[in-house]
Amino acid sequence: MTISTPSPRIGVLGLGYVGLPLAVAFARSYDVVGFDINKTRVSELAAGHDRTLEVSAGDLSSSRLRVTDDADALKDVDVYIVTTPTPIDEHKNPDLTALLSATRTIGESLRPGNVVIYESTVYPGATEDDCVPVLEQVSGLRFNEDFFAGYSPERINPGDKEHRFETILKVTSGSTPEIADFVDDLYASVVTAGTYKASSIKVAEAAKVIENTQRDVNIALVNELAMLFNRLGIDTQEVLKAAGTKWNFLPFQPGLVGGHCIGVDPYYLTHKARSVGYHPEVILAGRRLNDSMGGYVASQLVMTMLRKGIDLRSARVLILGLAFKENTPDLRNTRVIDIYNELTTTGLEVDIHDPWVDADEASHEYDVAVVNTPAAGAYQGIVLAVGHDRFRVLGADGIHSYGDPEGHVLYDLKAVLEPEAADLRL
Repeated sequence: MTISTPSPRIGVLGLGYVGLPLAVAFARSYDVVGFDINKTRVSELAAGHDRTLEVSAGDLSSSRLRVTDDADALKDVDVYIVTTPTPIDEHKNPDLTALLSATRTIGESLRPGNVVIYESTVYPGATEDDCVPVLEQVSGLRFNEDFFAGYSPERINPGDKEHRFETILKVTSGSTPEIADFVDDLYASVVTAGTYKASSIKVAEAAKVIENTQRDVNIALVNELAMLFNRLGIDTQEVLKAAGTKWNFLPFQPGLVGGHCIGVDPYYLTHKARSVGYHPEVILAGRRLNDSMGGYVASQLVMTMLRKGIDLRSARVLILGLAFKENTPDLRNTRVIDIYNELTTTGLEVDIHDPWVDADEASHEYDVAVVNTPAAGAYQGIVLAVGHDRFRVLGADGIHSYGDPEGHVLYDLKAVLEPEAADLRL
């Protein structure tokens, strides 16, 4: 380890939901350059506006963060932190395009003694097997002789104002024992919740990917139970309340599984498993079940509308919420779109209303138009898909006011209302 300054200069690549809070936190103590290829995003941040609503204008202006879309600004940093997205492609395989692009950008600026830390979710081995060779090739430097690597998986929870970057315990790792200590000390200097130093980069990568895989499998179990209890005529929420009285019962809830983590990370692990000749069964079964929930919700709504004598040929449906979770504008991998697509496939006219999301982003990402103000009394079907506080304050009467007074079906997907206020709920 050859960084001589006690206060290394830090470059953060990717200024989204993960990178921006991290960059701002480090910029309270260090000189930080925040780099993003999205010129609009950089311009907005330079003006003090974060469209993700994760960082306030005051926190932006008071930090030592310098934002830029000019890669040359990275040439003088000592530590690079990569927070670019790692999605899946249309075949549900890992898509490392953004990660490797950021890695090539770093390689063009990499100097002896530099440390490259990855935060993006990957499969075990990706840092050293996929990213490090690119760094070596582009820079001409040698790994663990001229430059070093670390991995510290992100644990950002969009929209959560209590669990922030600084207040969530941070797993760290490094490519040598000395670098592991350096990475751990660096994060410990800004993360008040403390750090946990993993024994290797691969262990830290695996720890991250199983965090969300575990949640995915547990939610899949509860989703399957909800479908079973629906056939048995039993209220799933009442069952969960009763079972939850046992001290070690895990309080998972049924629902759609979207977002940038839970609905994606398991595919990184299964990809790696297959590469070593192991076919995962439980993980993939959970994924298939959770990915089917949008279709299940749509079919339940349609069947209930038919039972109520509603003519589907002229029926309209309102979906309340498009973001992947409550109280955030985050649209990444939202599975609400599955409900929309299933309903429109049946020929229903469907409107989506979500006061949190950006209409242009919704149109660009999913080719849907978000309505600003749903018409009162206009809908024969209503799906309360996201538990935004703005929907909760409407209450049962406010939500039912959108329904056709002559007959409509309300599906409370998030169990926001009392049981008797909705026709359906998971």
